[in-house]
Amino acid sequence: MHTSPLTRRTVLAGTAAAAALTAVPAVSGSAHAAEQAEPTAAATYRWRNAVIGGTGFVTGVLFHPSVRGLAYARTDIGGAYRWDDRTSRWTPLTDHLGWDDWNLLGVEAIAVDPAHPNRLYLALGTYAQSWAGNGAILRSEDRGATWTRTDLTVKLGANEDGRGTGERLLVDPRSSDTLWLGTRHDGLLKSTDRGATWAAVSTFPATPSATGQGVTLLVAAGRTVYAGWGDADGTATNLYRTADGTTWEPVPGQPTGTAAKVPVRAAYDKHTRELYVTYANAPGPNGQSDGSVHKLATATGTWTEVTPVKPGGTTSDGSTDSFGYGGVAVDVCRPGTVVVSTNNRWAAVDTVFRSTNGGRTWTSLKDTAVFDVSETPYLKWGEDKPKFGWWIQALALDPYDSGHIVYGTGATLYGTRDLVHWAPQIRGLEETSVRQLISPPAGEAHLISGSGDIGVMYHERLTASPSRGMATNPVFGTATGLAQAAAKPSYVVRTGWGDHGNGACSHDGGQTWAPFEAQPDIAKSAPGPVATNADGSVLLWSFVHWDGTKYPAYRSADNGATWTEVTSFPKGATPVADPADPTLFYAYDTDTGTLYASADSGRTFTARATGLPSGDSQFKLVAAPGRTGDLWLSVKWNGLYRSTDGGASFSKITSCWASYCLGFGKAADGAAYPAIYQVGSTETITAVYRSDDEAKTWVRINDDRHQWGWIGETITGDPRVHGRVYLATNGRGIQYGEPV
Repeated sequence: MHTSPLTRRTVLAGTAAAAALTAVPAVSGSAHAAEQAEPTAAATYRWRNAVIGGTGFVTGVLFHPSVRGLAYARTDIGGAYRWDDRTSRWTPLTDHLGWDDWNLLGVEAIAVDPAHPNRLYLALGTYAQSWAGNGAILRSEDRGATWTRTDLTVKLGANEDGRGTGERLLVDPRSSDTLWLGTRHDGLLKSTDRGATWAAVSTFPATPSATGQGVTLLVAAGRTVYAGWGDADGTATNLYRTADGTTWEPVPGQPTGTAAKVPVRAAYDKHTRELYVTYANAPGPNGQSDGSVHKLATATGTWTEVTPVKPGGTTSDGSTDSFGYGGVAVDVCRPGTVVVSTNNRWAAVDTVFRSTNGGRTWTSLKDTAVFDVSETPYLKWGEDKPKFGWWIQALALDPYDSGHIVYGTGATLYGTRDLVHWAPQIRGLEETSVRQLISPPAGEAHLISGSGDIGVMYHERLTASPSRGMATNPVFGTATGLAQAAAKPSYVVRTGWGDHGNGACSHDGGQTWAPFEAQPDIAKSAPGPVATNADGSVLLWSFVHWDGTKYPAYRSADNGATWTEVTSFPKGATPVADPADPTLFYAYDTDTGTLYASADSGRTFTARATGLPSGDSQFKLVAAPGRTGDLWLSVKWNGLYRSTDGGASFSKITSCWASYCLGFGKAADGAAYPAIYQVGSTETITAVYRSDDEAKTWVRINDDRHQWGWIGETITGDPRVHGRVYLATNGRGIQYGEPV
């Protein structure tokens, strides 16, 4: 248990967080910062999202009970947002969190103060694992425009199992100075100074577990606070309450059994004085196969089961209709009106049920739903029409509009104003985890992207979701590779996790696709990065399993009709094509620190430069456009290296000491070399930089308001627009910047 006061400090929403957290080795930060000079002045850039629309798991939505049109949303890896009903748009609130604070982009819980409408609290922390940093509390007096930060001594888990439960953070109904925070492994915490300091609640009777869920929800019912407990076995207590803020007790008569094992969410109808609780046999969002809904008459202590449909039935095709229950919300304007959602219901598809008589009868809103996803076409997932949704644990009902219901899914946030017509209510909220970016030198689109969960997209415009949606034929979940023939930009290839093939090619610049006629057997279980040579006549496909196991690469010279194993290619390496000579390929062996090259169109590879950095968790080998043999090696802990002889030798670039990813764009006026863009460290901080003089000097182009946590996956400039850069984030979509 943690009882000592915790660190406090104030930050603006546009100010870099100062203290580093213990970070996962793959993305930890500034070990050399003390040796560096102060940062140079940043170039003035305007940063915006390349619009896709949502694309990630919205884990919680909270309408403010005292302010019409004000709501907040949380995501598992992409920060928190504020909704403005007047503009129908979400505003990101946590983009100021920088590289060292990458673990705080996951939002575990949100709390508002009904008595003080401008106050907002966030509980941040993406992972509770040993390699992740501790959580933090952000406190705001102006709806998230500025923040005061408290670093916790416990870990939170916004991207772990149970991330759709909650809220786990609550302002006490008896005092605005008192806050409660439910943790996963450290019990219940309490603050009596509005979140500035926290102490463990020794009177909370549940025993924390190192591997369990801990507190799953906190909700006020009048002046009583209820806490859900996720570690019970289905027979023990999983719901507690306090009426005085000091003494906690089990709630008498609470439901037991597998269908009521984990309390997921709760909502209180103040008019009928009934507390509704949704349950499942697992915290979700995955793994739920049973569940129920119960209500407690708080005045009498009577429990009543009001489950709309019990899991376990059989669908028309003979599948078992297994699922749990997730979200719950009550209609403040209409006593006895409540909505609940199913979760993890794959056979019959998830739905939202609505009751107007306290749960005696229910109507499935899915049955009459009319969807309009024209603003975000990818939500059709390559089919004729979208599904109602999945992973529905975030569910909210507007306290000022009984027809306004919103619910989150694994990819978006749907809303209705009349209980029939639904559309994404997602403008401004972008949560994509981006893996690959290409900016073509010609054609309609300036950007093609590859992402986790939503595959590859062709961006005709940066200000609207791609009209074609995600690439089809086949549809991918997560993209693992994306490449364009440098001298033939109409030819693009992609690889990834797909149900009907793991590789595809395009002959019209990425607008339409056809699957490879064949693929190596290993492709289905370990699709990895792909490269195509300068004229598009040869493909090299590398294979890496999700558990890190590396396999030999394969080569095709007939557009994927046949494949041959390349035994001399370093296993698991990322193939890189020379942009000017179609006979040349390169690969960097991170295990040995060796650069390999092929001069016979990828048939064989031989070692060239040796003794380069090895064992580092992140390497990026990039070829400068329009040049033969001009290679740049970006190494996280060891900086930047360059070869101008096709990898025979490398020299270290002295202008930066850490480099995470590197890309190129159109040269500045009068410059002979392309602009270079980098996420790295040239001075005291990790930031986004541009160089117009071959990495002799750099200028920072992002600012303290635009940092986005982990941004080290990929970056590329626009070959047609000097100064424009596209940046991949892990949870805040594609950011693009332009000089102003």
